[in-house]
Amino acid sequence: MDMGTRCWARWMALRLAHAWLFPQEPAGPGHLLQVRPSGRPLCAGLGEQRVEGVRTHRGDRQHPEPRLCPQVRPRLLLRGEAKPALRCDFLGQAFVALGEVIGSQRGRLERPLTGVPGKRCGTILLLAEELSNCRDIVTMQLCANKLDKKDFFGKSDPFLVFYRSNEDGTFTICHKTEVVKNTLNPVWQPFTIPVRALCNGDYDRTVKIDVYDWDRDGSHDFIGEFATSYRELSRAQSQFTVYEVLNPRKKCKKKKYVNSGTVTLLSFSVESEFTFVDYIRGGTQLNFTVAIDFTASNGLPSQPTSLHYASPYQLSAYALALKAVGEIIQDYDSDKLFPAYGFGAKVPPDGKISHQFPLNNNVDNPSCAGIEGVLESYLQSLRTVQLYGPTNFAPVINQVAGIAAQVTDGSQYHVLLIITDGVISDMLQTKEAIVTASSLPMSIIIVGVGPAEFEAMEELDGDEVRLSSRGRYAERDIVQFVPFRDYVDDSGNQVLSMARLAKDVLAEIPEQLLSYMKTRDIKPRRADPE
Repeated sequence: MDMGTRCWARWMALRLAHAWLFPQEPAGPGHLLQVRPSGRPLCAGLGEQRVEGVRTHRGDRQHPEPRLCPQVRPRLLLRGEAKPALRCDFLGQAFVALGEVIGSQRGRLERPLTGVPGKRCGTILLLAEELSNCRDIVTMQLCANKLDKKDFFGKSDPFLVFYRSNEDGTFTICHKTEVVKNTLNPVWQPFTIPVRALCNGDYDRTVKIDVYDWDRDGSHDFIGEFATSYRELSRAQSQFTVYEVLNPRKKCKKKKYVNSGTVTLLSFSVESEFTFVDYIRGGTQLNFTVAIDFTASNGLPSQPTSLHYASPYQLSAYALALKAVGEIIQDYDSDKLFPAYGFGAKVPPDGKISHQFPLNNNVDNPSCAGIEGVLESYLQSLRTVQLYGPTNFAPVINQVAGIAAQVTDGSQYHVLLIITDGVISDMLQTKEAIVTASSLPMSIIIVGVGPAEFEAMEELDGDEVRLSSRGRYAERDIVQFVPFRDYVDDSGNQVLSMARLAKDVLAEIPEQLLSYMKTRDIKPRRADPE
């Protein structure tokens, strides 16, 4: 297992060439393409995909251009780029495997659309092109001057659409700028795009740029176009480059036509896109810390109904989660020493409630030797402490955050695994602790075990809404929450359950590490020669 590093060697661009929809009309403005994984894996790790065509109702122009498929990795299910518009008519669907498209002649695959009983839905043509391994990222900024006026009551609301040329001479949208309202001299915000998305690593491949005037109903007015290449754009690193915006129709109709304005490339810079593996090879150490819930809601460890109960034949849910995550992450930790804590229990000798007690009973050195050492200390603690409550996360988060704050140069990165069964008792303090920790080199994995509802955990996992506390927002999303029950194999295969859990629970760690390094402008060190 590769810990979700997402460092696949090959990338494929899958795009819609044409979709002839009933009544035999090419897909155009107002038509969307949606791609959904079917969940039925095929051979070689490729997934079958369902491609759906939908048509927006008149006046519902949230996506005015034809919707194109996103980049996909051969060993990863294709991901849809966006949700469809709110009010849509279903036009048809086709089931295809990525391998079918790649293996078809010249990478072109035509399939009939089905799904509407008693009707012919048309056909869809998909094309695939292998993307280069170029890892450079371009940041550029453009402005325009004296663009054509398109709005009757105002000026224009210009935006740019970038197209990458394909091997067959067609073009694919690869970027759209924001709209700048009511001006003929817009200055667009700087934006970043991978070189492979812009030109697939071919520096002389044509890049076409269209200039549009935005309209609320989606019928955007074409102002003009110009063409360039990566090589030509890169010259702007030393000088401004000015392009004439030309409208072919106007040029044919008007003898004195000069242009529809100009676009100037203000800045252009290139930097390499570093990967998780680059930092690990450069010496970044992952430091793994464990925190286990010892509250009474887990049930008496001696009873089979307890979430801490371990029979002679199988591990407890806590032990399974610990092994699933720990056995992967320990490979990235050179000393294999893992601090391990418990929370929510009365601990000997005085029976005081603790939310941060070392599982090995050594306050000065809470580290355990390897995951087996953590498991051994965990089982020993179950025999010596009294499960109690409440469920407080903040103390152990602050403990790890304090250690992470000592070294922030990118040489150390901390991962805290919290395994719990219930609702957080100190939600406000936990949110405050996470917001503070979001600026530090650390990530937090929360695995929920048992049948409880975990709505509060979803709030901490800031995938949808950025976590905030007392008016402060988290600098990064550093929390990943998963309910263990979603990964339990129906046949009782614990190895399969652990593999499923580890894959998803560790998937965000590489991106979270990279986000920290990028915000601090920390580049990976050169790996020592062997």
